[in-house]
Order: sequence, then structure tokens, then C-alpha cells
Amino acid sequence: MHWMRTFLLWASENSWLRERATKWSFVRRAVRRFMPGETVDDAIRAAKALQEKGIATVFTELGENITHLSEAEAVADHYSTVLERLAAEKVDGEISLKLTHLGLDLSPEKTYALFRAIAQKAHRLNNFVWIDMESSAYTDVTIEFYERARKEFANTGLCVQAYLYRTEEDIRRLMPLSPAIRLVKGAYREPKEIAFPGKKEVDENYYRLALRLLQATRENGIRVAYATHDMGLIGRIREQAEQMGMAPNDLEVQMLYGIRTREQVR
Repeated sequence: MHWMRTFLLWASENSWLRERATKWSFVRRAVRRFMPGETVDDAIRAAKALQEKGIATVFTELGENITHLSEAEAVADHYSTVLERLAAEKVDGEISLKLTHLGLDLSPEKTYALFRAIAQKAHRLNNFVWIDMESSAYTDVTIEFYERARKEFANTGLCVQAYLYRTEEDIRRLMPLSPAIRLVKGAYREPKEIAFPGKKEVDENYYRLALRLLQATRENGIRVAYATHDMGLIGRIREQAEQMGMAPNDLEVQMLYGIRTREQVR
């Protein structure tokens, strides 16, 4: 699996390959399990099936680091359409987006304007917008962006990565905003100077951060989504939540489509 992970990380940063890889049959076969389809209709159809099993959905359009602002506007229009469809068809789903997909590399102010319109529509439709965290080159600007957005929109959340040394301090910095946090391990290739190099170290830091976030949920009611497929880690976090007197529904776990399907319906 190591080679495939490396390939996918590199491919996601290579526009030539990203545009062509989905046309290759072996790539399409590999991702079919993890993607319900290539259209909004496909995604909504899958979300409705999950909803019947009691599972809510987070919608995201693959892509990042666009080269023209017209692409950013098209991405924003896409998310706006998704929000409208979710409301019209009563689908229990939210959206999650990357700031570079909205043009962050080209114009931070344009990106904020596009994001603001999305967040406003989500608020009107009683929905929620997650901001994905990208590679460490974008950590500072993404956190600053979220600080600005959260002061204006309570229906916004931020992804943070457990493999970065800095994340504990980033969480502490965000707490005055009563943020919504999605905790992930992290998937970008980062140097050991800024990120834990080993899985065991990442797992333990994830658990430490989860304990801090559980406390914040219990004391201040902040929303936290634990995004991991590590069932052992989820079990440890759930055990701590129970010891704190939290109800089972207070613990939100997010997983990728098609992974650990049986566990998701428990």
C-alpha cells in the first residue's frame, strides 16, 4: 500500500497527472470503491442510501491549486448547487472544501468573497461548511482564513492535522472562537522537522489532541469530528468520552466513503 499512497499524494499535486489519471482504467477501478460517482446526482444518490442507514454525509469535490479565477467561480457555483440540492431533497449532508480550490493561490480576497457567499447560502439553508487543511505550506494562511470566517459564520469548521507538531498550539489558539474542529491524522508528505515521522507517534498525538477536544466539548459544547478509520483509536476515544459522562451521540466520527462500511453503520 505504501507505493499507492505515495502515488496518490504526488498525483494530487501534479496537475497534468490529476487531469489524466481519472481517464486511466486502472485508476478508475481503484477509486470506484471510494467514490460514488462523478456527478452530484451520483453523490446524492449514495448519500440517500447512507441516510437510510442513519449515516450523514460530507460532500467534497476533488481538486486543489487551480490556475484561473474562473475555475474558482465554477467551484463556488458547484458547491452552491450542492447546498441547494441537499435542501431541496432533504439530504442530511454538509460540504467540505479546499481553499486552494477556491483560488487562494491567486487572490485571497477573491477566495474569501467566494467562501463568504457559500457560507451565507449554507446558513440560510441551515447547513455547514468545512474547510479542509492542505499541506503545511498553507497551514498559517488557512488558520487565519478560518479565524476571519468563524467570527462571521458560526456554521463553519476547520480541519487540523495530528501529524504536525504545531497542531496542539493551533487548537489552543482557536479555542476563544468556540470553533468546530475536524481532527485528522494528515495525508501530505511532510519533513520530519515539522511532522511526526512515525505512525505510532502520530497515533499518540491524535489521542492526546482528542482528549483535549473531548474536554472542550464537555465544557464548552464545541463540535468535534474525529476523522479516522483507526478503530482502535476510535475505541480509546469513545472509552474516554464515556468516562467523562458524554452520551454516545456526542462523539462524531467521520470516515471516507467505502471504507469500513460495516463499522459506519454501527
